[in-house]
Amino acid sequence: MFNTVGSPFLAIDQLRSLFPILTQQVHGNSLVYFDNAATTHKPRAVIRSAQDFYEQDNANIHRGVHGLATRSTIAVENTRTAVKKLIHAPEEDAVIFTSGTTESLNLIAATYGEMEIHEGDEILISEMEHHSNILPWQLLCKRKKAVLKALPIDKLGALDLTELAQWINKRTKIVALTYVSNTLGVINPIASIIAAAHAHGAIVVIDGAQAVAHFPIDVTSLNCDFFAFSAHKMYGLTGLGFLYGKSKWLKQMIPYQTGGGMVKKVTLQEVVYEELPYKFEAGTLPLASIISFNEAINLILAIGYPQLMAHEAALFQYAWTNLANIPAVQLIGNADHKVGIIAFNILGMHHLDVGLLLDTKGIAVRTGHCCTQPLMERLGIEGVIRISFGLYNTKSEIDFFLKILRGIVHKQAITS
Repeated sequence: MFNTVGSPFLAIDQLRSLFPILTQQVHGNSLVYFDNAATTHKPRAVIRSAQDFYEQDNANIHRGVHGLATRSTIAVENTRTAVKKLIHAPEEDAVIFTSGTTESLNLIAATYGEMEIHEGDEILISEMEHHSNILPWQLLCKRKKAVLKALPIDKLGALDLTELAQWINKRTKIVALTYVSNTLGVINPIASIIAAAHAHGAIVVIDGAQAVAHFPIDVTSLNCDFFAFSAHKMYGLTGLGFLYGKSKWLKQMIPYQTGGGMVKKVTLQEVVYEELPYKFEAGTLPLASIISFNEAINLILAIGYPQLMAHEAALFQYAWTNLANIPAVQLIGNADHKVGIIAFNILGMHHLDVGLLLDTKGIAVRTGHCCTQPLMERLGIEGVIRISFGLYNTKSEIDFFLKILRGIVHKQAITS
């Protein structure tokens, strides 16, 4: 259990010591991990919690009366309560465990979408969406002969909302948008878009995968209809996601998957499903990931969102300003209101080559299209170099990264 860790500014060494993976050497250099938008590292308490589950309590939940099953069930439901409090959901029953944001979005498309979308209806996404928030709607529209539309981005990389009234109309049934672009880091004005969508009777699905680790979320205040996010992007284990949904929709929706644990009664002719949230939780859940995620929440709340945001903003501004002063660096996406994600390219060099050269010095970055190929097409590029910060990153790491990057740029200038 985490106690108060303190500000990342005041106790960064103590904070970093909680993450055992950060002590390693990569190619003879200390690991500098700037790929947090892809997945974050896990604190020792999360790892230990998962280990404790397998060593002490390993049992399936809700189905046994023995002691291990009881302890496991209580621990899983404690995490559901913690997630409910974290995102300010109105009730525990509105929080569903999934395998990740991807499954959560597919669940909505395959259930609510299957019930409510008809020929000629419109679904609105944006040009900056992750593939996980494009493909489920694309497939749904093909099945239903509906129309998929995409909000454009402006020259700064922000959503162009100047003609929002033309994009959301009486034919719009679903608006599915990312809260934060995983490639550009821009924070979208979700609240105003939700209000516009609801004014036309559309429901709103929020991909919150890049949001919850960076700033507080209040789904009740946002008034979104669905909100999806993943544990592994906020210091939890992989294979676990969460779907918040308004109860009025969840109660109407058919199950996404069927199997054990989500039924009250089964005969050879019929089935009576469990109440929320269990009717959407078929089979054996990733129990160790669920139970240990409580420790990830404890860490975030112990540090506090205000301190996390201040720490990340300082890192972002420092890195952005210094990158802008390197002539060969082309920063991509200049919109205001960002989290700690920076995309850039180096003129005359392929992004993959830069990523490999950085890796030789122990610096982990993301290269490529970042699962946002429509965005790359819109920007007229093949891919990017992306750095993204977590709560354990430091200014000294950025200094080392900048030193190596300047060396790469200098060598390229000499040889070209």
